[in-house]
Amino acid sequence: MPKQKLLMIGNGMAGVRTIEEILDRNPDKYDITIIGDEPYPNYNRIMLSNILQNKMTTPEIILNDETWYTSNNITLHTNEQAILIDRLAKTVTTTKRNLTYDKLILATGSRAFILPIPGADLEGVLGFRTIADTEKMIEISQKYKRATVIGGGLLGLEAARGLLDQGMDVTVIHLADWLMETQLDAKAGELLKADLEAQGMKFLMQKATSKILGKSRVTGLAFKDGSQIETDLVVMAIGIKPEIELARHANLPTGRGIIVDDFMTTADPVIFAVGECAEHNGIAYGLVAPLYEQGKVLADYLCDIENTGYRGSKMFTQLKVSGCDLFSAGDIKENAEIKGVTIFNSIENKYKKIFMRDGKLVGVVLYGDTTEGSRLYNLLKKEEELTDFTLVSLLHKSGESESMSVAEMPDDESVCGCNGVTKGDITRAITGKGLTTIGEVTAHTKAGGSCGKCKPIIGDILEHTLGDDFVSAAPAGICGCTDFTRDQLIIQIRSKQLQTAKEVRHVLAFRNPEGCSKCRPALNYYLNMIYPQTHADEPESRYVNERLHANIQNDGTYSVIPRMYAGQTDPQQLIKIAKVAEKYDIPLLKLTGGQRIGLYGVKKEDLPKIWKELDMRSGFAYGKTLRTVKSCVGSKFCRFGTQDALALGEALERQFEFVDTPHKFKMGVSGCPRSCVESGIKDYGIICVENGYQIYIGGNGGTEVKEAQLLATVATEQEVLDICSAFIQYYRETGVYMERTAPWLERMGMEHVSNIILDPIEQAKLKATLDEVLAGRADPWKQVLQDDEKQKLYHVERV
Repeated sequence: MPKQKLLMIGNGMAGVRTIEEILDRNPDKYDITIIGDEPYPNYNRIMLSNILQNKMTTPEIILNDETWYTSNNITLHTNEQAILIDRLAKTVTTTKRNLTYDKLILATGSRAFILPIPGADLEGVLGFRTIADTEKMIEISQKYKRATVIGGGLLGLEAARGLLDQGMDVTVIHLADWLMETQLDAKAGELLKADLEAQGMKFLMQKATSKILGKSRVTGLAFKDGSQIETDLVVMAIGIKPEIELARHANLPTGRGIIVDDFMTTADPVIFAVGECAEHNGIAYGLVAPLYEQGKVLADYLCDIENTGYRGSKMFTQLKVSGCDLFSAGDIKENAEIKGVTIFNSIENKYKKIFMRDGKLVGVVLYGDTTEGSRLYNLLKKEEELTDFTLVSLLHKSGESESMSVAEMPDDESVCGCNGVTKGDITRAITGKGLTTIGEVTAHTKAGGSCGKCKPIIGDILEHTLGDDFVSAAPAGICGCTDFTRDQLIIQIRSKQLQTAKEVRHVLAFRNPEGCSKCRPALNYYLNMIYPQTHADEPESRYVNERLHANIQNDGTYSVIPRMYAGQTDPQQLIKIAKVAEKYDIPLLKLTGGQRIGLYGVKKEDLPKIWKELDMRSGFAYGKTLRTVKSCVGSKFCRFGTQDALALGEALERQFEFVDTPHKFKMGVSGCPRSCVESGIKDYGIICVENGYQIYIGGNGGTEVKEAQLLATVATEQEVLDICSAFIQYYRETGVYMERTAPWLERMGMEHVSNIILDPIEQAKLKATLDEVLAGRADPWKQVLQDDEKQKLYHVERV
């Protein structure tokens, strides 16, 4: 029989998830066409804040690329808008064509709600809903410095954090008494506000915006109480408005959304609605988990599989802002029927509150420690009686935990609330499909594919399920081309004296003889580490940034960041930088986080010319190597300085520049215990004290901040340099490629690492090995300028 024509308007997360579920059930039932009004394939809208916060790029949030549509015989029309539904003729008219359907899914989603106030149409006033919105915000942040976010809810705070990360001065305007008032109680809201203020965010609470000021573009905001503030950007994040105009003009019943029954059917039996545009029992949901639940029900219905229908969803919320661990679910307002139990640990700033009605859990708020979120959410969904549970527990011994281990978790406990995936779903996939990595689990079950907060639990389940086979089955840094772990690989290379990556792949029988994007750079690093003097580096195996010795930017241009030892420069260097910037029309000059001057927006063909005219060394801001040594001025100029931090910082940077490491490596030298350069979150951090130098190791900034651990206090600069040599070399020899020092130190153990690098004999051996490596290093920019063949990479003749 000919396939029925299934047409879907909307290419977002809820709609495409519905199509995925249909394909899982009956891939041959429908001839599927999808209309999307954005120029992209299906992407993860939840992760837009991660793009704004510099954690991800646009390609990384694509959920289904064009090949997925093609391989599933789906016709996709992007950058196209549906404008009319003719229910009688069963056609949809778009801006480009007419399409017929047998069954129609409306997955039109929603748009950002824009306050209907004067000035809302000015340039510089945006919602935060699409990739285009995100890119516009980033673009504005390059030209202007003051941003205002209207709305202190989930989306508003994620937007505000992102704008802070883009270098803007950010103020959040919120009407209520505390932040995220629908998901948090007053105490949790107060803790969240304090943490965000510590990050640099500003707040105006209990403020109602009356007008946006400006002529052609925004210049400020006016409030109903008569006060005003100046701003260059306004982001409205005060809610969403379901897209229902198509349905309304087709005479389908609408309320806030398109009204549907328990099977997501509208008043027309062949038209369905799913996602943010749908209204079920008076509720239009705006979070991903209920939308995916709706998609499963609709897929069953369209594939003629019996189910009980959609019964509504219990909501939960997690905030994607570093340093603010937050989980909220269910009803969180106390009243005559709902009572709360609160635990607040002010020492560690951890807050937990549960809400109960008739002996059952109905609400949860966790702040500062969200490890119990999944377990409590599962209890909430099951509506279990809590008579067997201890409501409050205090002073457990160190190492004991109130939370349940994955071994104790029941199979029906939710692990990924966004996608409705249980522990049982994951363990069955691991054992049934031979999965060994978190990425494979995500690909097969969707767990971890939305907000990503559950990935650590997925890792625990993998380890528990695979037992002793876990490490060998899931080698960090090595891909699916081989079953060898990192350590096994090193042993094989040394014992068989394998000299090139191609030889390694051939002799060790890699499944893909050409390797892949994961194992090629890893093998190149391991061979460089094992044979520092004899292995010929394989540039084709390096990432593009390292091949071209410059960071590629989101518009295809590059950055040039020259070395400035310990953040120092001089008038001659500044003059050269200024002249180069003017000559090559560099659009952005910026002081970087590593105390250097970055030139951004450089054309590829101009890179060698600029390097030559600057006549400065590469800052290696693009490689897996020593990046920077941040330093304060120390005792040389600061009245609080205890040692010459500046000289020590320069000595460290000069000694270890250009040495390859498993991942980027950063140092900091603080001239006194005030630690102005944040030495406590550096891979190798020094804090100068009266009697010498405190050495800290294994700290990382970034997405997950890890505090460095105190290794030793030494009396001399030479000891600092010697210990650093041993630390770097031991990390080089034992680290997994793409593994930062924080997880490496956790894996190896602080006591073990300390015993090795502080032992005089081991320290001397490691230092001697590293000295051999350092003897062969060279400035990569100079190497390019001296090599005609290398310059051809930049499409230029010899400079």
